[in-house]
Amino acid sequence: MALKSGILDIHDEMIRWRHDIHAHPETAFEEFRTADRVAGLLQSFGLEVHRGLAKTGVVGTLKVGASNRAIGLRADLDALDIHEENDFDYASKHPGKMHACGHDGHTTMLLGAAWYLAESKRFSGTVHFIFQPAEENVAGGRVMVEEGLFDLFPVEAVYGMHNSPGIAVGKFAVQTGPAMAAADMWELEITGKGSHGAHPHHGVDPIVTASEIVTALQRIVGRSIHPMKAGVVSVTQFTAGNSFNVIPESATLRGTCRAHEPEIRDQIEARFRQIINGVCAAHGVKFRLDYQARYPATINTAEEAERAARAAASIVGEANVIRELPPSMGAEDFAWMLQDRPGCYVRVGNGSEGHGSCVVHNPRYDFNDDALPYGASFWAALVEQELLLESGG
Repeated sequence: MALKSGILDIHDEMIRWRHDIHAHPETAFEEFRTADRVAGLLQSFGLEVHRGLAKTGVVGTLKVGASNRAIGLRADLDALDIHEENDFDYASKHPGKMHACGHDGHTTMLLGAAWYLAESKRFSGTVHFIFQPAEENVAGGRVMVEEGLFDLFPVEAVYGMHNSPGIAVGKFAVQTGPAMAAADMWELEITGKGSHGAHPHHGVDPIVTASEIVTALQRIVGRSIHPMKAGVVSVTQFTAGNSFNVIPESATLRGTCRAHEPEIRDQIEARFRQIINGVCAAHGVKFRLDYQARYPATINTAEEAERAARAAASIVGEANVIRELPPSMGAEDFAWMLQDRPGCYVRVGNGSEGHGSCVVHNPRYDFNDDALPYGASFWAALVEQELLLESGG
C-alpha cells in the first residue's frame, strides 16, 4: 500500500504541467494549445501519438512486451465558460474561461501515469491514453467513439476518473452500476395571444400556461415514478415579456430531465409530453417542444468496477476505497465509451476541507495538487494489475 515512488519524484513537475494548463483554459473543440502540450509531452515520453479525433483529441499509445491485451485510460481536456475569481499566479489568462471542473488535473494525472509507465515498463500489453475534448455540454466523447476511437485503438476495457470535492485526498470511490445520470435537455415555446395587462380577457396568457406547466412538471418524479427509483425534472429558465403592462405573445421554458435507468428516463419523457399536451390544450395555446436526449447514463460494469477498486486499494488501502457512493445526477460523456466497451468511472478525492472542497463549476474552484500523485499512481497500478508481465509471456 503506497504511492508510486517514481510518480512522487515528479510531483513538482506535474504541478507545473497542471498550472500551465490551468492558466490557458480552452473550451469545447478549441483545445488546440492544450492538445499541443499533451501531445508534446507524450512524444517526449516515447509514446506514439495520434491526433485529430473529435478535432482536438489526442491518443498516446504505449506498447510493452508481447501481449496482445489492451486497455484504455481517458482524461478530459476542456474548460468551462466561467470567469475565474481566483487570484493566484496561475489563474486563467483567458477572461470568461477557466478550468472549473478539474480537467486540468485529470489530464495531468494521466500524463504522470504515462511518464511513469513509459519509464518503468512493468507490464505487458498496450495502453491507450485517451485525452478527450469537449466533455462539457457537447459530448466530445460521443464524437470520438463515432469517429472510430475503438476501431483505431481496440481495448478490452476503458476507464475514466473524475475528482470529487468533499472526499478527502487519499480516498477513492468506485460504484457498480449507474455512476452518473442520463441527461435530457428541452426547450418549450408557448404561444398565446398578447394583450394589455389591464385587459387579460382580450388575450391568451402564455405566462399562466407556462406557470402551470412548471408546477405540473414537479409532480412527475413524486407521483409518476416508483419511489425507490431516482429521477429529476428541473425547469432552469423561464423567459417572457419585456414590459410591466403587456401580456406577451409567448413564453419560453428550458430545463433538464435526469435518470439513471433507461426505463425511468422513458417514463419521465412520456409523462413530460403528456403534461405539455394536456395543459396547453386546456389553455388554448400553441406550443413547440424541442426535447433532446443528450447524454446516456454512465454505467460501470461490475467486473471492471471491482478491478478498479482493487487497484485503488493497492495504493491507499481498502479502508480508503468508498464502495457505496450514491450515483450522481450529473452527466458525463464518458457514458458513450462505456456503451461501446466495458469499464468504470472512478472518483478521486479532491479534499474535504479548505480549497479542495470547493464545488466544481464554481468561479473559485481549483483542482487540489495534493491529489495528483494519487490519481497518477492509481492509473499506473491499474495498468500493472490488468496487464501483468506474465500475461503476455
